[in-house]
Amino acid sequence: MKKLIKIFKENPFEVLLFLVLLSFSVVIMFKTFNAQGGDLKIASKAWSDFAATIPLVRSFSLGDNFPPQYPIFPGPPIRYHFVFFLLVGLLEKVGFRIDWALNLVSIFSFFFLGLAIYFLAKTLFKKKSVAIISVVLFILNGSFGFLEFFKVHPASINTIKEIVANTNFSSFGPYDGNIVSAFWNLNIYTNQRHLGLAYAAFLTLILIVLKASQNPKGLTFLKSLILGLAIGLFPFVHTAVFGMMGIALVIFFFLYPHLRQRIFTIGVVAALTALPQFFYMGSSQVSFPYFDPGYLIEKLTLSNFLNYWFLNLGLVVFLAPIGFLLSGSAQRKIILPFVGLFILGNLFRFSPDMATSHKFFNLFVIGINIFAAFSLTSLWKKGIFGKVLIGTAFFFMTLSGVIDLFPILNDSYVQISDYKKSPPARFILENTPTDSIFLNLTFLYDPASLAGRKIYLGWPYFAWGAGYDTDKRHNKMRQILEGTDKDSTCRLLKEEKIDYIEIQRPSLVEGVSINYPFFDKHFENIFYDSESNTKIYGVQDSCN
Repeated sequence: MKKLIKIFKENPFEVLLFLVLLSFSVVIMFKTFNAQGGDLKIASKAWSDFAATIPLVRSFSLGDNFPPQYPIFPGPPIRYHFVFFLLVGLLEKVGFRIDWALNLVSIFSFFFLGLAIYFLAKTLFKKKSVAIISVVLFILNGSFGFLEFFKVHPASINTIKEIVANTNFSSFGPYDGNIVSAFWNLNIYTNQRHLGLAYAAFLTLILIVLKASQNPKGLTFLKSLILGLAIGLFPFVHTAVFGMMGIALVIFFFLYPHLRQRIFTIGVVAALTALPQFFYMGSSQVSFPYFDPGYLIEKLTLSNFLNYWFLNLGLVVFLAPIGFLLSGSAQRKIILPFVGLFILGNLFRFSPDMATSHKFFNLFVIGINIFAAFSLTSLWKKGIFGKVLIGTAFFFMTLSGVIDLFPILNDSYVQISDYKKSPPARFILENTPTDSIFLNLTFLYDPASLAGRKIYLGWPYFAWGAGYDTDKRHNKMRQILEGTDKDSTCRLLKEEKIDYIEIQRPSLVEGVSINYPFFDKHFENIFYDSESNTKIYGVQDSCN
């Protein structure tokens, strides 16, 4: 306690700032997901992403998922980074309620990211003001999305009231037809709960190299080995960020000749540690063009490129270069890994779904925001004109973020009966082996998923984006559910290692017409719920 009091007395402002950041992390995570009375309450804007999150967590907490497989596409080894969800699952397994398990890890991750931004900015420019502004710019995105908001809500005496009551993000491109991306607001961190932890680790790597460049002796051979091992474990933590760390190490190898031996050691250890993980995950089953310039820009031209990034980045496109020019040569080197991510993200596609490359740009924005923050603090000193100019710029660099914060705080919930209140899920949990595979009755929040069991095919977008051949599996799903011959259906069920079949009337499986009389006649019904009209059939007893 005395030590804590001493820290507070020495750094009262920073301690208060961190408490505010921690409180903010708690609010946005619990606001978007909680559990009450046996129901899962998921914010409507997080509902789709959580349809992949919950099955993954539950496969570790209530199911048996070792060695790991994707629980919404079982069979082949998992191709999706799973360690964050494994940790959450273990917390639920030892007694934490699922919302506490997921939110506690998410709060730590987001808070850790905020701290990493703060300390990287503070160490780089030796100014608390730069660090504070960097964190604010991270939370309140600087895009020109607010222009779309004011198209719907023209400026008036009611503007503040309309912002506070707002329930829609200012712009959600490309999904709403607008240019400004959906990926700048905090929705990506409340939905993709593992992202904050991965970004924080990347920034920590940058900070370690920055400090080592100032004091090479501080990065000992042993520390290099430990750092290399930590980075090498990242394919299972976040595959894309592992690649980004590799890019940063390559750039730093050329930037810091006096650190090359240590950076080489880190890189070799990381590569050797990561290699078995990539062998386990295997290659993508889905082909896609790797060289695919332009990201989400329609009709790529220089004009369209500049327009797209000006609207998406806002005034930071001017202020970050100014900050770069005002900074010293040692500071300028730190921006290069972030710029490298921007270049690669605009040239290549790293997964079947091009939109997932937003991860490169979110991290790029975090980096250039630090230089924009330095620019703001430097120009603030230029008399009254500088203060007016910077004050105006700061207002427009945070306006979209303020507007986009309220749709998260004002969001409604989608309520789902968890396994204790869902008779099918409760039956599955209590009466089926933990490693069972179910031919599912719905793509999203299937009762088997809630009970920690694997389902044959979840919402195809998720598995397709991870590199699985969902078209082939959907065709087999249709063959089984539309079957007319028991022998061929049983043969296919055994080939696909399906243990149970769930069927509901009416069918919730898109693109499939279920042959209900066929299953009622030839398969043993082991469970029926009249309320949801759900039946479960056992494959082993039916196909002997």
